[in-house]
Amino acid sequence: MKYFKIIGLLGLISLSACSNDAQVASYNLSQAADNFKINRRIIFYNGITNDYMLSIEGLCSQEHTDKKLAVTCKVGEGVYKKHFLGLSDNVTYFSEQMEPAAVGVYQYRVTFKPTSIIPNPELR
Repeated sequence: MKYFKIIGLLGLISLSACSNDAQVASYNLSQAADNFKINRRIIFYNGITNDYMLSIEGLCSQEHTDKKLAVTCKVGEGVYKKHFLGLSDNVTYFSEQMEPAAVGVYQYRVTFKPTSIIPNPELR
């Protein structure tokens, strides 16, 4: 139980960096998207040929790392697909939220999943 309190305290401290309504709303939207509650369209675009290379739509979470974008989409109950695309000087992407989402600006969204911290807990 002490471990959960420490995690919660660290989460609250890190959230205190959000100082205005836009930052809080943006954070809450990102949390919702990372929990597959936001419908997104992610387009990959070639800047030299001016062509769309790939479009991914659905309940998707995205993770941008150096020169790579990973997109994980929920395609059914407990069923997911993951896509990767390398980014370069001429390949970029943009992500669009398909519908508005109601998120609070007066409170943070914290999603706590004990199974991600303690995998396969044994209950007695």
